[in-house]
Amino acid sequence: MEKEISAGFVVVRETLEGPKFLLLYHGGGYWNFPKGKIQAEEGSIQAAFRETLEETGLKSRNLHIERGFKAYEKFTFFKKERKKVFKIVIFYLAKTSEQQISISPREHEGYGWFLYKDAKKIVARHKDTGELLEKAYKFLKQRQEPSNTIKSEETKTDKIHAQGLPDSKKDTKGRDTNI
Repeated sequence: MEKEISAGFVVVRETLEGPKFLLLYHGGGYWNFPKGKIQAEEGSIQAAFRETLEETGLKSRNLHIERGFKAYEKFTFFKKERKKVFKIVIFYLAKTSEQQISISPREHEGYGWFLYKDAKKIVARHKDTGELLEKAYKFLKQRQEPSNTIKSEETKTDKIHAQGLPDSKKDTKGRDTNI
């Protein structure tokens, strides 16, 4: 069986409402965190930074890795040639203050920043992603220190941004709600 190793970040942004998690929309109801294959001569953290830059436009200087968090997704899937692949994805947790990102139109149709309870519903059909989200949320809660210094210019709810439709909103299934 072929083996693939990837890396990525669970990206979170602190807001007045609480932490919001970045989810990328791939289409077909599939949302996930930025991630991708580790290239030769590249470490997992380097790969996570590279993939996050490629998929979101977030540069390493805009991401702060939360030390002590490392999680894994392990699963099998079939490639187009009907080859079975065992995949391991190494995830780190990174905070950012950036709200706007630039998705890669080749890979994603949209993105959104979601409070934990909303993100949990969105990824519910993907058990591993839900467990990863929960682990990141619990980690943040354990490390959280009371602070009154969080600044935010956002509205009560963030927009879900769709490629090519800057003012559109999409529901959790990726359907345009502006129609």
